[in-house]
Amino acid sequence: MLLNLSNISSPYTLSACHTTKSFPRKKSTFQCCLAATLQDKRVREQKVNVLHYEDNMKRRSLLFFLITSGISPAFPAFGKTKSKNPYDERRLLEQNKRIQRENNAPEEFPSFIREGFTVKVVTPDNYEKRDSGLILRDFSVGEGDCPKDGQQVTFHYIGYNESGRRIDSTYIQGSPAKIRMGTKALVPGFEEGIRDMRPGGKRRIIIPPELGPPVGPSTFFSSKQFEVFDVELLDVQDCKRRTIGFYSDVVCN
Repeated sequence: MLLNLSNISSPYTLSACHTTKSFPRKKSTFQCCLAATLQDKRVREQKVNVLHYEDNMKRRSLLFFLITSGISPAFPAFGKTKSKNPYDERRLLEQNKRIQRENNAPEEFPSFIREGFTVKVVTPDNYEKRDSGLILRDFSVGEGDCPKDGQQVTFHYIGYNESGRRIDSTYIQGSPAKIRMGTKALVPGFEEGIRDMRPGGKRRIIIPPELGPPVGPSTFFSSKQFEVFDVELLDVQDCKRRTIGFYSDVVCN
């Protein structure tokens, strides 16, 4: 049996709950309860829609805040993996070479391709790479014995950064450097590089950051980078300690 709801005036009021002469009291009461039920259902649906709308607005506001503040929200990757563009390395290599030409870097200077914290050193085949990470190339070998701990070495050098810019030179200073081997007065990579040189020899030494100089405001170097040194070993001298009264020093000849 279908109900006649034509006497219900509005779904949002209880005016249909008043009894009418054309219906018995039981039918009027049932009609009033049905109208109230429909009203409650519509009110609940409206509340749910309002809550969904507020929730969506909160999510949009949060997403807008993350994007404008520089924070990247995490989105699902859907199984995609980042692939390295094979032309990026070529582009970085060409850019490094162009900067080196502007800095008047010497011929066959190594190239350094940086991607994040990873650095790739690109050199011709005539460079030697050691297990320690040091990279060498001999221009001339020289003659005589290699320096030993306690001996004094006299040498000229030119220092370059990764861009091929000259950062130091004893040739410009007008006098060579003199250092005793084994006293930790040299950068570890530099000392390793000249330890097997012979007087008269010329060598290019590429020093990785882990074998390089300390970094900080009190040092010459401001960042951990590869350093390149062209070294000319001039002389190796024996040294001995002498004592005169309460005075003691080391003499090399």
